[in-house]
Amino acid sequence: MLAAGTADLLARWLTHKAALDGAADKTIEAYQRDLGGFLQFLAEHLGEAIASGGLKRVTLQDMRAWMAHERRRGVSARSLARALSAVKGFYGWFGEREGFEPTAVLATRAPKFSAKLPRPVAVQAARDLISTVDLQHTEPWIGARDMAVVTLLYGCGLRISEALSLTIADTPLPEVLRIKGKGGKTRLVPVIPAARTAVDAYLSTCPHPQFADNPLFLGVRGGPLNARQIQKVMEQARNQLGLPASATPHAMRHSFATHLLAAGGDLRTIQELLGHASLSTTQAYTAVDQARLMEVYSKAHPMARAPA
Repeated sequence: MLAAGTADLLARWLTHKAALDGAADKTIEAYQRDLGGFLQFLAEHLGEAIASGGLKRVTLQDMRAWMAHERRRGVSARSLARALSAVKGFYGWFGEREGFEPTAVLATRAPKFSAKLPRPVAVQAARDLISTVDLQHTEPWIGARDMAVVTLLYGCGLRISEALSLTIADTPLPEVLRIKGKGGKTRLVPVIPAARTAVDAYLSTCPHPQFADNPLFLGVRGGPLNARQIQKVMEQARNQLGLPASATPHAMRHSFATHLLAAGGDLRTIQELLGHASLSTTQAYTAVDQARLMEVYSKAHPMARAPA
């Protein structure tokens, strides 16, 4: 049970995140869900409707009780860390607005978890997946559509949501595509010839109307293509090729980054192409292993070569 003032505070913070920080709709929904759950727990834990005064009195013990409650509910460490980040963000804004220091909340440590990223597929496996995806449907235009989507994931490093958000107005694909990614951030992505060819082949066979504001990729009935369809066709293709379950649509984006790095691309450029806010995210994403680092060291460092 939330006091009217607390519900209003939450709404104001969400509006602030959307308007000033440019948070995406799905991010706002996650914030609302996480903060709503936290505030509901406080109301039950403290046995009273939570007003702004009660929010200021939250202790470190209260925070630990909430985290223990979430873990007992089966919430993963990763999801709990995300929820705690939302709570801290709200309290940082609330504290600045009300002129108090939310020390107990901000001092709460997030649970540790191992970042799990999809493993990249080998270069030849990526090529095989793209060509095999084309064969999964008896309708040629659907096969061409699926091949075009997967080519954009691997050839341009797009997220599947970014590929499916393209419209007819974006075609014919230019040499450099302007992509609106997470958090509304825009980046420029070079388009390889294979991606342009795949999209053109799909459009030339697609039976549905192609108005400028229509989604580029359409489902069988002419509505926007659902990401689940691409996940399903990737599953069929990888099973036929004997590839592991980790060969998902997102793994194609991961492979884009990893293969660029292996070919000599620098992390800063790959960071820009992927649309990562932090270089550390790109470093984890590309899984720079010890062998790769030692290879660079051996070639570049003047003391690395054995004396003649």
